[in-house]
Amino acid sequence: MLCLQYSHCADTLLTCSLRRDKMNDRSIALDAVNKEAVDLNLKTKWFYILIMLKPSLFQENIPLEEVFENLKCTREGLSSDDVQERLELFGYNKLEEKKESKILKFLGFMWNPLSWVMEAAALMALILTQFKNKKGQNPDYHDFAGILILLIINSTISFIEENNAGNAAAALMARLAPKAKVLRDGKWSEEDASVLVPGDIVSIKLGDIIPADARLLEGDPLKIDQSALTGESLPVTKHPGDGVYSGSTCKQGEIEAVVIATGVHTFFGKAAHLVENTTHVGHFQQVLRSIGNFCICSIAIGMFIEICIMFGYQHRPYRNGIDALLVLLIGGIPIAMPTVLSVTMAIGSHRLSQQGAITKRMTAIEEMAGMDVLCSDKTGTLTLNKLTVDKNLIEVFAKGVDKDMVVLMAARASRLENQDAIDTAIVQMLGDPKEARAGIREVHFLPFNPTDKRTALTYLDSADNMHRVSKGAPEQILNLAVNKSEIAGRVHAIIDKFAERGLRSLAVARQEVPAGIKDSPGGPWEFIGLLPLFDPPRHDSAETIRRALDLGVSVKMITGDQLAIAKETGRRLGMGTNMYPSASLLGEHKDEAASALPIDELIEKADGFAGVFPENKYEIVKILQASKHICGMTGDGVNDAPALKKADIGIAVADATDAARSASDIVLTEPGLSVIISAVLTSRAIFQRMKNYTIYAVSITIRIVLGFLLLNICWKFDFPPFMVLVIAVLNDGTIMTISKDRVKPSQFPDSWKLSEIFATGIVIGSYLALMTVLFFYLAHETDFFKLASAVYLQVSVISQALIFVTRSTGWSYTERPGLLLVIAFIIAQLIATAISALVTSKLMGITGLGWGWTGVIWLYSIASYLLLDPIKFFVRYALSGRAWGLMVNQRTAFTNQKNFGREAREAAWATEQRTLHGLQSVETKMFEKHAFGDINLMAEEAKRRAEITRMRELHTLKGKVESFAKLRGLDIDAMNQHYTV
Repeated sequence: MLCLQYSHCADTLLTCSLRRDKMNDRSIALDAVNKEAVDLNLKTKWFYILIMLKPSLFQENIPLEEVFENLKCTREGLSSDDVQERLELFGYNKLEEKKESKILKFLGFMWNPLSWVMEAAALMALILTQFKNKKGQNPDYHDFAGILILLIINSTISFIEENNAGNAAAALMARLAPKAKVLRDGKWSEEDASVLVPGDIVSIKLGDIIPADARLLEGDPLKIDQSALTGESLPVTKHPGDGVYSGSTCKQGEIEAVVIATGVHTFFGKAAHLVENTTHVGHFQQVLRSIGNFCICSIAIGMFIEICIMFGYQHRPYRNGIDALLVLLIGGIPIAMPTVLSVTMAIGSHRLSQQGAITKRMTAIEEMAGMDVLCSDKTGTLTLNKLTVDKNLIEVFAKGVDKDMVVLMAARASRLENQDAIDTAIVQMLGDPKEARAGIREVHFLPFNPTDKRTALTYLDSADNMHRVSKGAPEQILNLAVNKSEIAGRVHAIIDKFAERGLRSLAVARQEVPAGIKDSPGGPWEFIGLLPLFDPPRHDSAETIRRALDLGVSVKMITGDQLAIAKETGRRLGMGTNMYPSASLLGEHKDEAASALPIDELIEKADGFAGVFPENKYEIVKILQASKHICGMTGDGVNDAPALKKADIGIAVADATDAARSASDIVLTEPGLSVIISAVLTSRAIFQRMKNYTIYAVSITIRIVLGFLLLNICWKFDFPPFMVLVIAVLNDGTIMTISKDRVKPSQFPDSWKLSEIFATGIVIGSYLALMTVLFFYLAHETDFFKLASAVYLQVSVISQALIFVTRSTGWSYTERPGLLLVIAFIIAQLIATAISALVTSKLMGITGLGWGWTGVIWLYSIASYLLLDPIKFFVRYALSGRAWGLMVNQRTAFTNQKNFGREAREAAWATEQRTLHGLQSVETKMFEKHAFGDINLMAEEAKRRAEITRMRELHTLKGKVESFAKLRGLDIDAMNQHYTV
């Protein structure tokens, strides 16, 4: 047996060796080699697959040269032909997706608590049919068939919409697919990580998620975060030659690596197969379950009361009793609720993506709707992140160095490719970017990392003398300088002067390296200069911040810059200057003045924070959450990941690193704060649609259960179950359109308030039930009303009209609904009215009323509808005390989210600015409040104030004089004729 195994392996190794030799021999056609590989006999194929598809088993602990030999690759990368061949052999670099059976997925929509109730109703209808059959009556299956049809229709709609939503979500997530920088055909290019193959040469830098298992090549050690794989909380140092695993995150450094395993054959891929899927019940699912349980309990209570009275007291026939129970089961259960809410959220997610915000987690939509604090990065979000350098303001500290030399040294310490904003600004100051490397030979480049906060280049000049130049944060560069104590005062004074003008400072230093070794510490560092960097605010940031405040969202600036820069930026953007350096609040050496007040109170009231480190972001979010705030946090770097994960809504800004995107809930594809505020508005609109439907669903459940319960036990009225099915089908068909309804987003952060939903639903549902009972009381002794048809029409009309009440925050007739909702309502009511007026059917259990009495029922329903809005206001008044304010203030008809409340806000703003600048006294403010409604006057005042502000910012005597004259309404042109300023 042992000899057989040895022979088996020998044959295998021989075959693989031949395969390798033929791959090296370019005279042999590649097709012939591939054909021979495919023709491997069964006894050797297993070992071939073991070696070729699991190379990491053999490549992790052998010398790098053997890795290149085994993988048939070089340090110059693979060719396009090699890549295609290996893709066919190894497959794509992604985990195998578990394919779900379409049939099982379809049937799954019939397997939930709400569907179980309908299935129980179908079973009862079937039992009733068999009961009639035993009595010798003709069995009718229409109730049973109707319930099955309703279930199938609902499941079909759910399946189609979920499938469409899934396809849309997959398309969105494809836009977030990780990228990798790979060397192919001798050129570096950015490719999807999914097309990596063993043998590829990839570049790994700060913030990257390792795209595949790889071995590191020559370069500096990396700091790798392997917590996602091993649970280690601290980064691990990886040296050249070490292996790194797919899914790890680069926390520091930059290096090249050779891929040794991809897809399911990586360490991460193999571990993923061992982990079972866990079901996480989110907050949205809990809310859905709570509302469903409430409806089921309401139906159960109604059925229990009916059973006790019908069979225990009234001794009704079992057939009639089962019919009555079917009415409660079919009419009371909101069978379409999971579909409506899921589709609403999916459509909303697609709408967000169109606005530049891709949602990775659906439930983040409802959390964004409730967000009341947004911690926003300054650079790139509030500002353009397009830095410029004013050469005239450059300060020189070294003898024999001019401003041009400072710029050249800074450019040498910059990357010429893969540049960040600072590198781009510095290199662009040169006439030709190639000047940065002219006459020198690069030995080693130290990339930027959040710890050192500087870059450095070690190079050889034309005489082969080694030098090193570094640029970075002034404090870090100053700490390197040998003459720190002599120049610190001047450096800090210049930094403060720059900061007062909103300019960041960039320091440059140089040193000789006499030893000629790149790792040598070198000689003393010489501080040679400071460069001012200006990052202009975005043109829409100030307006966006004002919009955010109007929406109840407090925007707090988070920046690593100095406090003076943060305050100046805050002043320009109109967001306030109440800012603190994070070290004084959260550091080891806290400010005594700040520590006199509670830290949580200071953070809650602050407009922003300066000098922020990544760990400070996490603490800020933690403290805000402890104060019961729903907190959003923006970030772009790998060190922002903990804060993004901690925040209720982690937002990765445009061009964020892979690590930041992975930790976030929402990824922005467009820069700027306006994208976030637009996403807040859209999220609130989505939330409003879902909230509107839940109130409607609870109201209908109470209305059906209570109404038909009273009719049954008081008058022994047997309503045909089939007609309840008709009501349910028409209601569900109408309500499906609510996912695209036109709604008015809330002016305040939203959240699920189940007490409000249940209270509103119970009160409105009870009112509608009593109106049906009153109608029946008036009609049951007449000879001109056919009760079944009359009750059907009255219930159908008022039930579907209810959606216009629950969808509005003010008077329902002032808020224009979506076109689809109106069309669906009209079609449903035409069908319901025609059935009631014209149809006479023993099967359906109704007799036609005629158009005259149908019109009477419509008038009664309209009269009933008129009281629904006041009842809604009363419930809100009882719950929050703000109902009448809503009723009075929200009276604007035909509004949309773009211009809603705009006139009132502009009038309030104009009034405030007039008072602030002495253009209107406080005493007359109240009396003249309505005088500024004229948009032309407001525009003139805004223009005048903007000009005053501009002149004040000139910081000149002329500017101050002209601003004073403008403030007092004097004619500047007339003054210039008589005075010289």
